[in-house]
Amino acid sequence: MPWIDSGSSPAARWGRYQGSAASPYRVCVDLSGPAYRCSCPSRKIPCKHADWLLKLRKVEPAAEPDWVRAWLDERAARAVRRAEPKERDEEAAARRRERRAERVAGGVAELDGWLTDQVRRGLGTFERGGSSAFAAVAARMVDAQAPGLAAGLRRAGEIAGRGRDWPGRVLEELGMLHLLVSAHGRLDSLPEGLAQTVRTRLGYTVDTAGVLASGERVADRWIVLGVIDQVDERLITRRVWLRGQDTGRPALILSFAPPGAPLDDSLVPGTAVTATLAFYPGARAMRAIISERGELKPAPQPPGEAVTTALAAFADALADDPWLDRWPVVLHDVVPTRTDSWSLVDTSGDALPLRPYANPWPLLAVSAGAPLTVAGEWSAAGLLPLSCWDGERPVRL
Repeated sequence: MPWIDSGSSPAARWGRYQGSAASPYRVCVDLSGPAYRCSCPSRKIPCKHADWLLKLRKVEPAAEPDWVRAWLDERAARAVRRAEPKERDEEAAARRRERRAERVAGGVAELDGWLTDQVRRGLGTFERGGSSAFAAVAARMVDAQAPGLAAGLRRAGEIAGRGRDWPGRVLEELGMLHLLVSAHGRLDSLPEGLAQTVRTRLGYTVDTAGVLASGERVADRWIVLGVIDQVDERLITRRVWLRGQDTGRPALILSFAPPGAPLDDSLVPGTAVTATLAFYPGARAMRAIISERGELKPAPQPPGEAVTTALAAFADALADDPWLDRWPVVLHDVVPTRTDSWSLVDTSGDALPLRPYANPWPLLAVSAGAPLTVAGEWSAAGLLPLSCWDGERPVRL
């Protein structure tokens, strides 16, 4: 057996694994986390040794060895230090905010001039340059601490020169950037909610503790509409869309983790949680944090709406936040249908197109030509179905 000196306690499970190295690997799992530690060179978290240790069927109770106890004590000490209130130097914080505001203002002014130059020169030069034509100015926006502007430039760069209609789509992205630049120049005169939306779109972060302390709080029974993970090389972003059963209010719960790390998977379509949410500030506040969480129970399928009603709600939200790029919809009695491309068609014959990369086949398999209730994300690119209900049976897509 490759495992040596394995054991367990109420707090941890540990063991030494004899692999290809001369010395056995020391493997330990803090069961309260869970958190993992292994002396192997793997960069994966958890590594395969920690995974195997957790899957061992029989591990005898034992006293924690010194190396396990030292690691657990170190973790406990770090937790205590994190919980201790830290003195805040308000003057230093104010200076940092002022310096960042100056950098952002400089970046906004530079981008304003660059956008004007591109309109004068025309968009034809982007066909040859593609994304590289936007990379340099996007990097300068990062240096100016305006990551929201950099992200918009990168989106435009990904479109440039690709597809027959790329000039119109690039112009849309640049138009939204110009609107953001213009709004920044009038921050002091904008309504507070819209001003906060502009700051967020520029890339200013909002302190989570501040949201929990002073954010708008809404108590309801929140139905889980859909869950989607967005994965890149450095980060996994999970979006969980909720709708208040009594208020009808949409809410978005965001969570983040590096690849390989676990994310909360308790909120799944077909369930509802009784909770109080604290909302981040904004003109159309949707992102929220669960402040107080109650019982999670199975939920019936949510009430849906017709296509025209869903689009009217999106138009109303867009009037509050013109940079809104995603909106949750729940469509009632729709059938997946294909003409030139796939769409969801309601009983009135109105349709919402699916996004080009959306896979229609799971939805079609559940529907088999019958009407369904479908929840998804609507954007300018189309609808991305996230969940559907076959009668009262929820199906995550």
